This record gives sequence, C-alpha cells and structure tokens, in this order.
Amino acid sequence: MTDGWTWFETPTPSGEAEDEVAKAFRACFATPAGRRVLDHLRATFLERRLPPSVSDAELRHVEGQRSVVACVARLAEGNTP
Repeated sequence: MTDGWTWFETPTPSGEAEDEVAKAFRACFATPAGRRVLDHLRATFLERRLPPSVSDAELRHVEGQRSVVACVARLAEGNTP
C-alpha cells in the first residue's frame, strides 16, 4: 500500500540513460539557435522580478518555472543536476 506521497518520487535513471539525456541537452543548446533559446529562457524566467505584493501562489509558480529553466541550463552546460 502507498502512503500517498510516493507519486512525488521520480524514478532514478541509470547512469547511462542520464548521460544520454545530458548529451542530448548539450547538443541541442550548443547551436546558435539553442544558445539564443536558452538566453531567452534565462531572461524571461530567471531574471524576472516580482513585486512585494505578489501572492504566495504566484511566487510558487514562478519558482517552479525558475527551477525548470535552471535544470535545463545545467544540463545544457554539461553539469549534472
């Protein structure tokens, strides 16, 4: 029986599968177009500032977006998450 939280857990890929994914990210974002897309994602999500009046829900949503973009950037730069 599950405790209700197991759906949060993500399967851990094997080292080989993880390497293949990292290679794919590096190849995709190594092109001029890929670098431009990554720069756009950084500017749009990582460098976005929120006013002090932002709601908790909005802040959590933006932090989730930032987390995804940071993960993509790490993989594109050849760093493991």
